[in-house]
Amino acid sequence: MGKKRSGAGLTGPQQAAKFLGVSVLSGVVLAGIAIPGAGALGLAAKGTVEGFDEIPANLKTPPLSQRTTILDAEGGLIATVYSRDRQVVPLTAMSPYMQKAIVAIEDSRFYEHGAVDLKGILRAVNRNAQEGGAAQGASTLTQQYVKNVFVEEAGDDETKVREAQEKSLGRKIRELKYSIQVEEELGKKKILENYLNITYFGQGAYGIESASQRYFSKPAKDLTLEESALLAGLVQSPSRYDPVNDSQEAMKRRNVVLQRMADVKDISQAEADEAKAKPVTLKVTRPKNGCITAVKGAGFFCDYVRATFLSDPVFGKTREERAKVWNQGGLTVRTTLDPQSQEAANASIKDHVNEDDSIATAVTMVQPGTGRVLAMGQSKPYGFGKNETQINYSVDKRMGGSNFGFQVGSTFKPFIAAAAVEQGMEPTKVYSAPNKMEYPSPVARCSGPAWQNVPVGGKRETAENETRDEIGPYALKTAMEKSINTYFVQMISDIGLCPVMEMTQKLGVVPADGSKLPETPSIALGSAEMSPLTMANAYAAFANRGVYCTPIALESITDAHGKALAVPKAKCDRAMSQDTADTINHLLRGVVDSGTGERAGLTDRDNAGKTGTTDNRYNAWFVGYTPNLSGAVWVGSGGSKKISMEDITIGGQYYPKVFGGGLPGPIWKDAVTGALSGREAPSFAGVSVPEPSVGGGGTGTSTGGNTGGNNGGRGGTTPPATPRKPGKPTRPGGDGKPGDTRTGGTTTGSTGGGTLTGGGAQTPEAPTDPVVPVEPGLIGGRETQ
Repeated sequence: MGKKRSGAGLTGPQQAAKFLGVSVLSGVVLAGIAIPGAGALGLAAKGTVEGFDEIPANLKTPPLSQRTTILDAEGGLIATVYSRDRQVVPLTAMSPYMQKAIVAIEDSRFYEHGAVDLKGILRAVNRNAQEGGAAQGASTLTQQYVKNVFVEEAGDDETKVREAQEKSLGRKIRELKYSIQVEEELGKKKILENYLNITYFGQGAYGIESASQRYFSKPAKDLTLEESALLAGLVQSPSRYDPVNDSQEAMKRRNVVLQRMADVKDISQAEADEAKAKPVTLKVTRPKNGCITAVKGAGFFCDYVRATFLSDPVFGKTREERAKVWNQGGLTVRTTLDPQSQEAANASIKDHVNEDDSIATAVTMVQPGTGRVLAMGQSKPYGFGKNETQINYSVDKRMGGSNFGFQVGSTFKPFIAAAAVEQGMEPTKVYSAPNKMEYPSPVARCSGPAWQNVPVGGKRETAENETRDEIGPYALKTAMEKSINTYFVQMISDIGLCPVMEMTQKLGVVPADGSKLPETPSIALGSAEMSPLTMANAYAAFANRGVYCTPIALESITDAHGKALAVPKAKCDRAMSQDTADTINHLLRGVVDSGTGERAGLTDRDNAGKTGTTDNRYNAWFVGYTPNLSGAVWVGSGGSKKISMEDITIGGQYYPKVFGGGLPGPIWKDAVTGALSGREAPSFAGVSVPEPSVGGGGTGTSTGGNTGGNNGGRGGTTPPATPRKPGKPTRPGGDGKPGDTRTGGTTTGSTGGGTLTGGGAQTPEAPTDPVVPVEPGLIGGRETQ
């Protein structure tokens, strides 16, 4: 009881509160807005409440935030994400017991009064005046619904949420006016439906459908009497009456609701008593929200989908606008993820690298000609626990990847070769390629002064090959197969840096931290730091005969009403001529035939690729492709501490030294074999690249040439192929599966080196691909096979 002044009577504040309450009632409520049967609920006493007429009469009800469902390319569930766990359902999908229970306990005269309950307000005003505060409310279900609309609109803005819930006369008046509108426009049944869909029931469940699933693992239409009463009782205080944490308190509240239902004749007293005697029996389904719940190891791809949505202007002009749409939810997002490819990637990762190993691996696969991301997995699971991470090693920093990416080593060399051939250099080009040499200078840049090999501490920058017997001259094909460092140092110095900058730009080869590639000759050996997705997608342009397509992860999106939203499409442009791409394909086929990537070579289809290992063996790579799939595999230390992969056990197997062809190569081979199992095996376009006769260093004329086919000796010839274009899922060449393509026929190919002459005829063993001994962190080197 509130304090009274000495001598009886209410205090000043109490009198003011009572006067204000009665004034509002006499000027507004008694004007007819809450009297049953008053017809149009208009206002007769204008000006009684100052500013009342200035309140906008149009309540803009925001769409309720709901779950977003992320699907793979075949419609399988990847994950469910939401800012608020809600599933909007019609009133017909809600148990009649639930409808009666919520009305009985929250607003038993709901069907009798108008926007506000006159009797309830009179009772509350009198009680609050006696108590000297706001001890009792009188909000109807309609008013509670309006308040919840404001809370929903406030989202995660704590200030706006407080404003939407503040106990002030101003808010009550706004709530009152909007309630009038809602009553006129919606009617009682729709208001009840909306109320039960918007209300919070605790345990992260918004709306009766999610609440029913959370507490009882059943749809709301199947709720029993006692279950409905328990949920109805939660609305007043979801935390206090939480049945998960305090079943006794929840039972007391449930029984209050049951008795109230009996008092208002919704159920008989016997029914109420029988229900009261039953214990609180729950079947709780724990909330499953976010990419951490993704199936098939697709948590990182799920996160990439979210990052794609939040970063693309097609979904909103600003990130804030895009985030609002994403958090609103209710979306069905169909992605490009191919289940077979994803499962193959996961299986290969599991076979080669353990999640508790000191190093990690990431595998990313894309579809040439469409840019569709088919698979994305890594050995460290998505999560917050031990040996888990939320860093997506496959993508750039801005999309949730590591801060810098990973040095790519010799996998950068094909870009140098492509730039040189595109500039008109013959693929038979021979360089002296000594075992060790200084970087030639000056080297032309796109603008500004040329790069100079300026002595540092009296020494100029040098490059060298792995073994002492790797002494030129070498031609391009052999230099690519053996990954001869000094050959590519001479090549980039010869053509200049600008053609390389232009080629990498066309291929989307951008450092993972978003910076620009440095215009220095050291990039020839892979000093730049990239993400696996960047590398896989760049190599896909070789497979697509020179046409590069930007990566995409979204196939289609529909909103909560089934309306299709626009999604970003792949942008495909020619990065190089078909002849240049065909030449690179021929060169990189040699790498998997008999070069440093021999352990990655497939035996049932045309394939090509390149190995790479950086200095100190901090990173090892294999990036390879077939005509219908491109994939990149990185192995290294994903954390801030760099780990040299020497004398190391990975996946239960001991490695004296890890190199691109020794661990990433087999991971790639197993993943791609699984991804393409049962799918067509198109061939590369045929191309003739004669191997010139050169002396020294165990290199010479290749007698194998283009006869005999590739990896299995397919003979015949291939008509000129055309680059693939993005297509629809139902059309050949564009259905989102890596096995479908528009290229066809058979091809001629390298026999894998043939007999070498010059410096002594011999049939060489698989060549080695060494790590370049350079200043740490400066140049990515090469790997042994």
